[in-house]
Amino acid sequence: MAVWNPWHGCKKISAGCQNCYVYRRDGQFGKDSSIVSKTNNFDLPIRLNRNGEYKLRHTSEQIYTCLTSDFFIEEADEWREQAWKIIYTRRDLNFVIITKRIDRMADVLPADWENGYSNVTVICTCENQAAADYRLPIFLKLPIFRREIIHEPMLESVDIEKYLSTGKISAVTCGGESGDNARLCDYDWVLGSRAQCVKNYVDFHFKQTGANFKKQGRVYNIERAKQTLQAKKANIDYSAYSDIFNRLSQSDFRSEFRLSKKDREYVERRGMDTIRRHAENFIEQRISPAASANDGKQTPMRGHPVFLAQHATATCCRGCLNKWYAIPPGRELTDSERQFVVSLICRWIYRQMAIDIF
Repeated sequence: MAVWNPWHGCKKISAGCQNCYVYRRDGQFGKDSSIVSKTNNFDLPIRLNRNGEYKLRHTSEQIYTCLTSDFFIEEADEWREQAWKIIYTRRDLNFVIITKRIDRMADVLPADWENGYSNVTVICTCENQAAADYRLPIFLKLPIFRREIIHEPMLESVDIEKYLSTGKISAVTCGGESGDNARLCDYDWVLGSRAQCVKNYVDFHFKQTGANFKKQGRVYNIERAKQTLQAKKANIDYSAYSDIFNRLSQSDFRSEFRLSKKDREYVERRGMDTIRRHAENFIEQRISPAASANDGKQTPMRGHPVFLAQHATATCCRGCLNKWYAIPPGRELTDSERQFVVSLICRWIYRQMAIDIF
C-alpha cells in the first residue's frame, strides 16, 4: 500500500493508544513520539519527476495518510490547510485518513469541503464500546463522502448495529494488538462484528490476529510475521456485493450504464448521504409497494444518478428484483430488502465515482 506521512508523532488519548506501535518503534531509536513534527515527505503527492509528471502515480492503491500520527491532531493545525490543498490537487488519488480524533474534524475542514471530497475515505477507530458510542454519532453527522470503521486494537466485543443500519458505513476492519505487551483479542469479538456487517450489507475485513489471540477458549501467542497470515487463513472476510457485481458485469445491458460527468458533479455537489436519502425515497415510492400499475416502466433511464444505478444493478422494477435476487412480486418489500436494494444502489455509485481514481 502507498503511505503518505505529512507529519510524525502523536499524543495518546484513549485505551487504544496504550501500546501504540509508533511509540514502540520510535523507542527503539530513542525518539520521543509525543513530539509532532512536519516530515520531509510533506509534499510527496505533488512532487514531480524530470518530465514534469507526478512521482506518485495514479494506481489502484489507496494513499494511507498520517499512519505515524493523526491527521486531526492539534499540533498539526498550522500545516493541515496546506495538506488539504495537496489532497484536493491530487483528485486522481484516493486518500485514506484513519483517526481517533473525529471530534476535531468539523473544526478543521477546508472551506471548499462542502459534502466531502470524493477522493477521501475517513476511517473512525473504535477500539471498545465507549469509543464507538462517543465517536460514531459524531462520525455519522459529519459531511464525509465515504466512511469506514476500524476496531484496532480490538479490546472487547463492540455493538455497532445501530450505526451500521444507517447505511452510511461502507466497511469494518478488525485487528488484534501486536507487540510484547499486547492485550488479548478474542475471535468471538471479531465474529460478532462480522455478523453485524453481514446483517447490514457492510464489507468486513479481518486484518490481523494480534500477538495474543483467543479462539475456542484457548489463547495463542502468535509471532508478528504470522498475525496477518493467520487472519487471512480464517477466511472470514466478507464483501457484500462482489458476487452480484460479477454477475452484473456479464450482462451487456447492465454493463452499459455509466455516470456521466454531469451525474458525477451532481453526486459530489449533493454528497452521498443525500444521494442515499434520494435512493431510499425512490425505492419506498416506486419499488417497495406490493403492486404497481406501471411495473417495469416506473424507473426512468436518466434524470438522476439513482435511476441509472437502479438499471445497472437490476433494481429498477419488481420483475428484475425477482429475476436477479429472487425477491418475489406481489408483496411489499421488507425492511431488510429495502436496505439491501438501497445499499446496492449506493455501492454502484461509489464504484462509478472511483473510476477516475482507481
